Amino acid sequence: MNWAFLQGLLSGVNKYSTAFGRVWLSIVFLFRVMVFVVAAEKVWGDEQKDFKCNTAQPGCHNVCYDHFFPVSHVRLWALQLIFVTCPSLLVVMHVAYRDDRERKHRLKNGENCRRLYKNTGKKRGGLWWTYVLTLVFKIAVDTTFVYLVYHIYEGYDFPSLIKCEEKPCPNKVDCFIARPTEKRIFTIFMVVTSLACILLSIFEILYLVGKRCCECFTTLHHSRHPMTNTNTLSSAANLMESSTLKVTGKTSPDTPAPSYSVAIS
Repeated sequence: MNWAFLQGLLSGVNKYSTAFGRVWLSIVFLFRVMVFVVAAEKVWGDEQKDFKCNTAQPGCHNVCYDHFFPVSHVRLWALQLIFVTCPSLLVVMHVAYRDDRERKHRLKNGENCRRLYKNTGKKRGGLWWTYVLTLVFKIAVDTTFVYLVYHIYEGYDFPSLIKCEEKPCPNKVDCFIARPTEKRIFTIFMVVTSLACILLSIFEILYLVGKRCCECFTTLHHSRHPMTNTNTLSSAANLMESSTLKVTGKTSPDTPAPSYSVAIS
């Protein structure tokens, strides 16, 4: 698996993320990818070789191992990391689409034309929805894999002794897992970090929705405020006009001025 490509991909998404998104990326890098690469593969590297059963019946060892470990933890976590990080590629692709659209718009209408986007990386419009949907997908992926680990291995514990009754074992066979305590610790650690990532994604969705609602409320408030000022000015102008008419009405005489006749001698 090319972890360098994954690191470059997530680093590119980091500049489009919120504070919660940056913390999520840090947890994924330090506590999931690094631990997986450095320690997890070595911890589970000998799981099949050191899985021992107290019988020499041919095939019993393989059947019991497949029953208790249908999927390797390492491969399952690698699949989880791929699925949980790939949605970030959609955000990068959406921003690249905006950049390309802005470039074509400038080539067609000139450099001094009105821009389509003030900031192509700002989470507005379709990019906001893309970002939120990627967070929902990440939550769904982490939740699904946490449940799968619990369902497949019947919990997060690794007992030292396992009873196996699968065919072709002649009877109930005792099997032993290599380093069960160490595997238990790393399993719980990976599950806890997955739950932490789920909580951070939920907080980020709440933050984005709350911020968007505040912006909509502020825009609506500002749109109503100029209308109120216009109505106030209009009322004041009407009041001044009526006052002027009253004053003019008082100074103008109600009866015509008397006429005078001049006698010429």
